Amino acid sequence: MIDFIVSATQGFIDLPWWGYLLVLAGTTHITIAAVTIFLHRAQAHRALDLHPIVSHFFRMWLWLTTGMVTKEWVAIHRKHHAKCETPEDPHSPMVYGHWGVLRFGVSLYRKEAKNKETMERYGYGTPDDWMERNVYGKYTWQGMGVSLVIFFALFGFAGVSMWAIQLAWIPITAAGIINGTGHFWGYRNYSTEDTSTNIIPIGIIIGGEELHNNHHAFGASAKFAHRWFEFDLGWVYIRMMSAVGLATVRKVAPALKLRTSEGDVDETLQAIITHRYRVMQEYARLVKRTAKAEFAALKARAEAGEIELPNVRQLVKDFRADASTLADAQRARLNAAFAQSDALKKLYQMRQELTSLWGRSTESKEQLVQRWRAWRANAESSNIAPLQAFSQRLARFA
Repeated sequence: MIDFIVSATQGFIDLPWWGYLLVLAGTTHITIAAVTIFLHRAQAHRALDLHPIVSHFFRMWLWLTTGMVTKEWVAIHRKHHAKCETPEDPHSPMVYGHWGVLRFGVSLYRKEAKNKETMERYGYGTPDDWMERNVYGKYTWQGMGVSLVIFFALFGFAGVSMWAIQLAWIPITAAGIINGTGHFWGYRNYSTEDTSTNIIPIGIIIGGEELHNNHHAFGASAKFAHRWFEFDLGWVYIRMMSAVGLATVRKVAPALKLRTSEGDVDETLQAIITHRYRVMQEYARLVKRTAKAEFAALKARAEAGEIELPNVRQLVKDFRADASTLADAQRARLNAAFAQSDALKKLYQMRQELTSLWGRSTESKEQLVQRWRAWRANAESSNIAPLQAFSQRLARFA
């Protein structure tokens, strides 16, 4: 009898300590794959279509390991993109703070899941079959209960610890790291309107979700890796499934092409608008190189008492801000700096004019072409060599 009890508490499978770690790594990785491939890329953004068998497997797995409902996750994520970093964003670190999202990401998710307006407006197109209505969406915590029984039966008390870690995996990685750190720390390939970042260029642990800035720049792309040194494991799995007919990719981010010389103006303009986030990131680098010397000169003159200027560090922040969101005090500081530096004034004005190429959606193609040609002429006559070189590079976009 004692032997039976001991055997039951140990589970049917007895493994060395590293064996339990391998099983845990495998189960948590399947959960990550289900979130990034099924929930995120296929359901929320329609970047690919999955075979019904694959979709149902992911739904069942997520029901067992996370208790998440497809419609809720999709609706909350779509709202995050639509209202990114505004008070309506369900989980913005700009609103709740980085630490707040890391600690209370699950609570923020549950709170928004109760918002009927969010579910109705953003939860369209998700599964609505018998299983979803009567099992997955109705008995959410029971799925986690079933997985607890399975873990305990297979691995005993060690399985209970594995189950608990599995249960916390998505709240830590997705709700915490991606939603929090992915808008707080890392590098940026694209100057998107939000603060999204690529946490690291190697997307393995969270299945490619580490490349968060790339995703915000091209939300409908099934592939998150955009540069040669970036790796998206989720995309590898998608390609493998595509090869055997289990997935169909609908869209990926367009690759930037550069002509050897200037070409068709309409095509150039369309390429600039398509790659606008990359354009602004490159322009930001140009400004950083060019304006650095100007700001340093202004700082030296201010410290010498030749001119009166506010804190130069604050000026740099004002310079990078969107002109439409500037407060009166910011405008006053910038005007004071522009009165002392024609180069800074020109760089600032040219950035605003460049963004108007894709900000004027109501203008005709002819009006936009005219605006582009005026911007080019202005850049060429600026006497700012880096700006002239940047203009010539844009003219080769295809």
